[in-house]
Amino acid sequence: MGGRANREAGDSGFAAPRDLVNLSCMKVRKLLHTRYRLNDLDRSVKFYMEVLGLEEVRRHKSPRGSELVFLKAPESEETIELCHFPNSGPVEVQADLTNLAFQVDSLESFGQHLTALGLKYSDGPTYKADGSGGFAFIDAPEGYEIELIQRSEAAAASNQTY
Repeated sequence: MGGRANREAGDSGFAAPRDLVNLSCMKVRKLLHTRYRLNDLDRSVKFYMEVLGLEEVRRHKSPRGSELVFLKAPESEETIELCHFPNSGPVEVQADLTNLAFQVDSLESFGQHLTALGLKYSDGPTYKADGSGGFAFIDAPEGYEIELIQRSEAAAASNQTY
């Protein structure tokens, strides 16, 4: 048996490595992409590009028939893979299950951008007491939460999250 659905909490399903000498070559190197499965690929691609300003870097159909679009933020290496695969059934996004977080220069300015598009924040903005940063949320078309974070220059320089 096995697989993700059959593992008990805390059990990775893998045996401990026997050769501890080469552990450094066994670690993952970097995050490449995150996949979000969707019901309406075109609507979501339009949202991520027009509302968030992401760029489409690749589009193709997988061997199993998934339609895939890879997007990225201008200053990021990692991509977001939007996947439309109707054979898996409809997508139902649970509240607070996951989110994508993006840095913005100004939550106020981004809020004005949303207003111009006929949209608004679903939560926030909420600012730190000292005014050095804050966060807000907007919902993507499928119900995935998008977190927007305004960081102070000091926090950005130290690569600190909110």
